[in-house]
Amino acid sequence: MRPVQLIQRFYPVLVLIIPLVIGVFLITTFGSPGTQRVTTESLIRLVFAVGLYIFAGNSGIVSFGHMAFCAIAAYATAWQTCCALMKPITMSGLPAFVRDNTLPLLPAAMTSIGLAGGVAFVSGLVLMRLSSLSASISTLALLFILNVIYSNWVSVTMGNSTIVGLPVYVSTWGALSAALLVIVIAYLFQRSRWGLMLRATREDEVAAAASGLSLYWTRLGAFTLSGFVAGLAGVLFAHFTGTVSVSTFFLSHTFLIVAMLVVGGMRSLAGAVVGVTVISVLTDLFRRAEAGFAIGPLDIAIPPGSQELILATLMLLILMFRKDGIMAGREFKWPGRVKEDGVRESRVTPTQDSAQNLSV
Repeated sequence: MRPVQLIQRFYPVLVLIIPLVIGVFLITTFGSPGTQRVTTESLIRLVFAVGLYIFAGNSGIVSFGHMAFCAIAAYATAWQTCCALMKPITMSGLPAFVRDNTLPLLPAAMTSIGLAGGVAFVSGLVLMRLSSLSASISTLALLFILNVIYSNWVSVTMGNSTIVGLPVYVSTWGALSAALLVIVIAYLFQRSRWGLMLRATREDEVAAAASGLSLYWTRLGAFTLSGFVAGLAGVLFAHFTGTVSVSTFFLSHTFLIVAMLVVGGMRSLAGAVVGVTVISVLTDLFRRAEAGFAIGPLDIAIPPGSQELILATLMLLILMFRKDGIMAGREFKWPGRVKEDGVRESRVTPTQDSAQNLSV
């Protein structure tokens, strides 16, 4: 494959990755520590949003339970890496080999991500047998089940108390590296045979089943892969804040990530990245406005709670006037692509493109 063809093939990824790298470089070079911290947190949310897109965007089933996999990985890495002297006292119910030892960071991260993916696979064996709406509601039930268990399993999770003392090693560049990795994974998956089959089930379940596609196994594979990515986000968040609390991984974060996907457009990878970027920037701006700022002799501040109200209004406007989000389910395309005979190629819709690739 020639270099130009390779660039054309991966152009939808490059046009997402390059601005992220440039933005992070400028922020780490000229931004304040507070801005860098907000950027790192946004990149971790981007990892989670892309992980959710792998399943929800390609299958059309909105999952409200992926924050459970994030929590599983965060607690697992906390058990393995934190507070060796305190664990026998505060988390006495842990297995002895975990309670009495501290594991290296990389093995702890890998096993935590693997545990999240394994739970996604096991739960998916049941959930993916349900219809679209039933599966969405059941994923929310999964999140509630985990929240109740972790809130009351005091000898293992410390209940509603916060686990502190985790090593903090996630920097802005580390979070960016993870975000770039999952963007590439998501793009390769959506271009793969499994991704094309999954989008076919999204567009028309009956027609896909009649064509011999397995709704169950294609959805289960995507659900498991997205569980691994959600686990990665959980590990990053735990070692970015240095703390883990069950209240962190519940409804507020879940709905924030779903809002990001809705605003950007749930049916495309570009929509996931754009949605996270737009909401993160607006959230930070409104947070600063609530804290107040000075214009000459005037001190101006918007009322507390305005941030949530403005974001809710934005979501309503998006749903009313552009229900498919900012990107409308489309990826960035190579501009002015021309065939060898000099005729400009016609653009096709995502559904047509998927159908053509699947038929091949």
